[in-house]
Amino acid sequence: MDIKTATAIRRLRLVSAPEAVSFLILLVCSVLKRTTDFNAVPVMGAIHGVLFILYVIFWADAWNRTKWPLKTGLFYFVLSVLPTGGFFAERRLKRAAEDEVIAARARKEGVVNA
Repeated sequence: MDIKTATAIRRLRLVSAPEAVSFLILLVCSVLKRTTDFNAVPVMGAIHGVLFILYVIFWADAWNRTKWPLKTGLFYFVLSVLPTGGFFAERRLKRAAEDEVIAARARKEGVVNA
């Protein structure tokens, strides 16, 4: 994996958890708006909107650089529209990055011919 691909995946990982948190907070604010006089939906909506747009941009970049199969690329996109999906995306991307580092070290040391 080259440095640009690793960077694209890292950016996607870094934005996925905050995007998920902002989505959950936005849901709470929506409930509070309808049950109380508290209305933070415009502010949280804007914050979540920016984070979602960043997630989609970083997702597209990562998909383009990693050449994920269609199923994998769509899986990460679907996770962006689920309230807690960003947490799962971050964890899965982290695990994949760690596996790639282990495989690269094994290739470097001549343990495997992968």
